[in-house]
Amino acid sequence: MSDIFFGLKNVLLFSNLAIISLGTLFGIAVGAMPGLSATMGVALLVPITFKMDPATGLCMLGAVYCGAVYGGSITAILLRTPGTPGNITTSWDGYEMTKKGLAGKALGISTVSSFIGGTFSALALLLIAPPLADFSLRFGPPERFLLAVFGITIIVSLCSEYPIKGFIAGVLGIVLATTGIDLAVGDLRYTFGQLGLFDGIPELPSLIGLVSMSQAILIIEKNSKKIQITQAKVRDRILPTIEDYKKIWKTILRSSIIGTIIGIIPGAGTTTASFISYNEAKRSSKDKDFGKGSIVALSSSESSNNAVTGGSLVPLLTLGIPGNAVSAIFLGGLLIHGLIPGPELFTKYGEITYTLMISLFFANIALLIFGLLGAKLFVNVAKVETNILSPLIITLSVLGSFAMRNNIFDVFLMFCFGIIGYAMEKNNFPTAPMILGIILGPIAESELRRSLSIFRGNLLPIFLRPISAIFIILIIYSLYISFKKIMAKKS
Repeated sequence: MSDIFFGLKNVLLFSNLAIISLGTLFGIAVGAMPGLSATMGVALLVPITFKMDPATGLCMLGAVYCGAVYGGSITAILLRTPGTPGNITTSWDGYEMTKKGLAGKALGISTVSSFIGGTFSALALLLIAPPLADFSLRFGPPERFLLAVFGITIIVSLCSEYPIKGFIAGVLGIVLATTGIDLAVGDLRYTFGQLGLFDGIPELPSLIGLVSMSQAILIIEKNSKKIQITQAKVRDRILPTIEDYKKIWKTILRSSIIGTIIGIIPGAGTTTASFISYNEAKRSSKDKDFGKGSIVALSSSESSNNAVTGGSLVPLLTLGIPGNAVSAIFLGGLLIHGLIPGPELFTKYGEITYTLMISLFFANIALLIFGLLGAKLFVNVAKVETNILSPLIITLSVLGSFAMRNNIFDVFLMFCFGIIGYAMEKNNFPTAPMILGIILGPIAESELRRSLSIFRGNLLPIFLRPISAIFIILIIYSLYISFKKIMAKKS
């Protein structure tokens, strides 16, 4: 308890509060730029922390992490250009609200949901880190494989209007995910002699192409003069109303739990969390606007991906196992200060550890303040003329695609996926299932390979583990629901 008290005392120092505020603001800016992910934002600042006090440096890294995950929602809502892959589901309903003149409300819902999700996961990290770490240890390759398969089975659920076309798009996404070198035998698959495809289809350029570039092409084609948003709508209250809270509080709570759990599982991340939470919200919601500008859908996406932040630090701080790419960078930040993750971190360096944990609460408060105060400024982006908006989206798409690997081939690939996404939209083929296939396909394959290696080629043990049984039940249920939707559509 004394360590928690000293941690709170450290965070409340003016210098640390200032660092947390600046770190959050920097993170929001990084997250809002397609291609500059939370991983990049944290990685850029790790060297700067070397000469800082360890507690102050870790506070800054935690603030950047929280800010960047939230920041991606701003461009996702206003331009349908997700700042990070975890904000893809945000762009679906957020952008629809923008087109209806409700950009301010969408930003308010997003900000509040992000704050609650992030605070929930920070509380989980503070109170129950050791038990949660023990739970994460139970997730080996078999469990991660079945988690990915469960994610893939929600493909049809994401497209209730065209379930069969959604299934086809999902299968195509999984096929595309097999591109690259087969690490087990060294064979090349679908690379066509292009070095840029040897490591597989890069995730970010393909997602930017399918989501953002396709939208830019559609805007140019429609030649609309302006996104329909009026100054009267901009002056509407940004904060959600009591009625809004009544609609979304259950969804936010459920999605925060899902996001925290997904964050704890090594190898999962914000994208997986947002897709699963979005799907679960869709199943339980009676909102007819779901997918067309629903505040329930928007809150599910943002609360879950921000809940991953605290969850991903649980296995890192307690066991030294990075939950995702950002926590792997965090590990470097700990090590350069001589802090070794594990039980000693809580006993010998408890004051520093709890300073980091408590700083996440203040980072989320800063996120809430900056998000709400900046909403009326951000919303002006949605008022620009088409002849400015389309080039802006294209420019951000090009920069985002190039920034990840500094490879011009990725830009070419992004344009290719933009054309594919445009063709799919024109023919009522939803892009969401393809995106899901591209993201989860490689995870499922790599974890299956590891499982088969562990069990010497025997598939049966994969399905006999306790947690595996839970996922098998969820997979069967998901397939049953999807089959019912397809049959209902046929009839």
